[in-house]
Amino acid sequence: MPKYNAVKGVQDILPPDVYVWQRAEALAAEVFAPYGFEELRVPIMESTDVFVRSIGQGTDIVDKEMYTFADKAGRSISLRPEATAPVVRCYVQRHLYNRPAPQKYYYMGPMFRYERPQSGRFRQFHQIGVEAFGSSSPETDAEVVSMLWQYLLRLGLKGMELQVNSIGCPECRPAFTENLKNYFSAHVDSLCEDCCRRLRENPLRILDCKVKGCGELKAEAPRVGDSLCGGCSGHFGRFTELLEALDVPYTENHALVRGLDYYTRTTFEVLAEGLGAQNAVAAGGRYDGLVADFGGPGTPAVGFAIGMERLVLSLGEHAGGGRPAPALFIAALGAPAAKKALALAAGMRQQKGLWVEVGNYADSLKSQMKRADKFGAGCVLFLGDDELASGTAGFKDMSTGEGGEVALDAAVEFFTGRRGGGDAS
Repeated sequence: MPKYNAVKGVQDILPPDVYVWQRAEALAAEVFAPYGFEELRVPIMESTDVFVRSIGQGTDIVDKEMYTFADKAGRSISLRPEATAPVVRCYVQRHLYNRPAPQKYYYMGPMFRYERPQSGRFRQFHQIGVEAFGSSSPETDAEVVSMLWQYLLRLGLKGMELQVNSIGCPECRPAFTENLKNYFSAHVDSLCEDCCRRLRENPLRILDCKVKGCGELKAEAPRVGDSLCGGCSGHFGRFTELLEALDVPYTENHALVRGLDYYTRTTFEVLAEGLGAQNAVAAGGRYDGLVADFGGPGTPAVGFAIGMERLVLSLGEHAGGGRPAPALFIAALGAPAAKKALALAAGMRQQKGLWVEVGNYADSLKSQMKRADKFGAGCVLFLGDDELASGTAGFKDMSTGEGGEVALDAAVEFFTGRRGGGDAS
């Protein structure tokens, strides 16, 4: 047994899996940029008040899941359980609202929640997310959701389902909350322990419960759509109309409220196959009051976050991003040949960005060929005393078995123009 092990609930991400992550991250930047989103990087820790203020008391995240500690100055610090609140804090603190609206940002990185580890769910997990500030229009909601949908399609995610809802605004939600409280109070004996607490503190959170008994009660609970004001009803109707115009399929889920207090009006989730009960790979919504809550000017906003671990798990065989392999392996025979091999490799790496591996000149040719094969190298260049003397070396294409010769002073250009390495996975 090793002396040291990773902390429970966290994982190492190793090759070849890391290449799937890299592909997902690179594609996010590629897809989001044409919509005007720029990358923003915020700290992984914040003052605890940033999350208590935004996420809300009575939520599982604040009550049970945050990693919170006192620093050496006695200040309460928390590792971020989500990134919207830190982005809003940054938006207000750095006066980003002075820039032309809308301001659009995306982020990538780790989040931390103390949860029971299970498939696709860890205590350190990773998200890719976006936040768009400065527009209250349903057109912005539809554009953000469409961008998310196109990103997931391009990744190759199968069996997706987009669920949407509106949870109203501060004007119409109190009536709905009161209706919920009255309904669940009549069934309090059937609620789980957590939902009994939620009934007192935040009845809306009951709709987010995954316990079977509470789920059965939710089916007959009042619907938020019946309590929406004219503005919220019109906003949601226009939002769904635009999704249809953008060819984004959706279903309405009247119990979809999300687990955070700051949402207003639009909420949405993307579900995927193969994840069990925790089957949401992406989720988000509108939060028009959060910037003002942080001391900034009244600023409407909408965004989403993608759970990377769940996304990679759901992609499965469609993940792509196979492990890369060297374009060239130089089998060096003898110290003088190794010296030349290192110089050739450096030229190809620095000038052309080619992945080149150099064999150990003390090993036999047979051993070096085995190593090249394990790497999945595209070509092997044979370099020894005779090749140094003649200025010409032989090579072998490892995928076809065909060989040839190349002048050493032309090797950089020659191998740069050839097909790259194979797939070593």
